[in-house]
Amino acid sequence: MDGLAQSRPPTASVAPMPSASTHRKTFLVKKYTYALPLRWADADAYGHVNNALFPRYMEEARTRMFQEMLPTDEAGRRQHAFVVSRSIVDYRAPLSYREEPVDVHVRVVTCRGARLELAYEIRDADHLYAEATTLMAAYNLETGRPRRISQAELDFLARYTES
Repeated sequence: MDGLAQSRPPTASVAPMPSASTHRKTFLVKKYTYALPLRWADADAYGHVNNALFPRYMEEARTRMFQEMLPTDEAGRRQHAFVVSRSIVDYRAPLSYREEPVDVHVRVVTCRGARLELAYEIRDADHLYAEATTLMAAYNLETGRPRRISQAELDFLARYTES
């Protein structure tokens, strides 16, 4: 079942972000926003950002969001990693190269056990360029096995989870 198709009652004092499966409707949810600068090299011969770069934009926003949650030492990061197991991108409009950054919004759809699902929007005030989801696994790179998401990680992710 697609967790994005379920709407929940709005919560107080959170910013609007449309659901990926119903982008024309607006639901109030918590989100992380990263103002991503575009790079000249991202544009193709037509001046559009290459669609293959959108997952990289999502990764950059997710990495910035996770910086506060993940351990700062290499051993801790290896034991408390998250790996992408599935990524789906719906392209909505061409994104032309420009000097102004584009916003990448990230929110937590579900988080339990070893599984984490994130939803993304790549947009500016006037246009929605892409919507996406990633399914991730909490993973211990030392053992090569999935791990349970820790309570500290759950507490951090709750900031960006629908309530």
